Amino acid sequence: MALKFEVLGKFNRARAARLTLPHFICQTPLFMPVGTQGTIKGLTNNQLEEIGCQIILGNTYHLALRPGAELIDDLGGLHKFMNWKRALLTDSGGFQMVSLLHLADITEQGVTFQSPVDGKPMLLTPEESIQIQNKIGADIIMALDDVVKTTITGPRIEEAMYRTLRWIDRCIAAHKRPDAQNLFGIVQGGLDPVLRDICVRGLVDRNLPGYAIGGLAGGEDKDSFWRVVAQCTAALPEDKPRYVMGVGYPLDIVVCSALGADMYDCVYPTRTARFGTALVPEGVLRLKNQAMANDERPIDSTCTCMVCRNYTRAYLHCLVTKAAMGSQLVSYHNLSYMMRLSKDLHTSIVEGQFPEFVQRFLRAQFPKGNVPQWVCNAMEVAGVDISTCCAPITS
Repeated sequence: MALKFEVLGKFNRARAARLTLPHFICQTPLFMPVGTQGTIKGLTNNQLEEIGCQIILGNTYHLALRPGAELIDDLGGLHKFMNWKRALLTDSGGFQMVSLLHLADITEQGVTFQSPVDGKPMLLTPEESIQIQNKIGADIIMALDDVVKTTITGPRIEEAMYRTLRWIDRCIAAHKRPDAQNLFGIVQGGLDPVLRDICVRGLVDRNLPGYAIGGLAGGEDKDSFWRVVAQCTAALPEDKPRYVMGVGYPLDIVVCSALGADMYDCVYPTRTARFGTALVPEGVLRLKNQAMANDERPIDSTCTCMVCRNYTRAYLHCLVTKAAMGSQLVSYHNLSYMMRLSKDLHTSIVEGQFPEFVQRFLRAQFPKGNVPQWVCNAMEVAGVDISTCCAPITS
């Protein structure tokens, strides 16, 4: 196992930890920006280091297509290839079962994709996924799982969960670099608590370096979302990192952290930036709106990032959706916001100020006290009192 996980502070279920990986020592909770093909769109590695990015996520499926795992391996691995000195995590390719379902055929052997590049079939088995990830060389590699949307019901959910457990054994057997790369298993089971429990117990029995909660953020209602997270985090080991996949909304990250999760990833901060939307303590700021045209304030007066120090809303209004620099600057700010949120979560837990942090966060997001009921329900289970800062109403 090439990982060390030390809990530095707790508040009920929330925890702040030090996660030591082969290429970097990270602080959790942490957010990982998605660099599908070894790059975060519009940002340099120096900029990512500048804002405090600790781990970048790359995608096995896309990297295997272009530039190819063999080339990456020949050139010294993805760290060297992209000149990134901090940690990397690679997804297994399993998510493409959902996102590219019209191109995929799922069997017990693996997933056959029709390449969106040249139309040729590509079989991704658990063994092949791990072999590719061993060549790519990320600090954390993900097991290939059978992914289905949580909005699907019926026997397909159970089939996918049991297949995920069968595939994890094939992934473990195929993993040739456990001394340098950490294989995480992924909890599946849809919205069925019985299936989730079976999957958690099956994965924990295999004593993996870390565990992910998969299959969420796919259109399910928020009350179901947080309940699955709460169930899984409560059952997963205290001494291993817990990663909620595909979560990138700041509110969701605060709630999941209160419930005991540690790691998150999503394209949301950079994708929404390309549409001219900036993340701010109050929620979002739509820079395309005409009201921004003459606004001389920064995106966020409380933010010290390079963009907020140097550019006005009026200037960004002129650029967004029209010039590449607009999406670059807003992406920089949005990821800076996510890194600061992660750091503030960590610090507040270590310093015993987590409830106060959550209250400040919710006051900014919901100044009228209209906190969604699902957040109130989740915080009650997490043992975080939010009654003093808002008067919750049903969402």
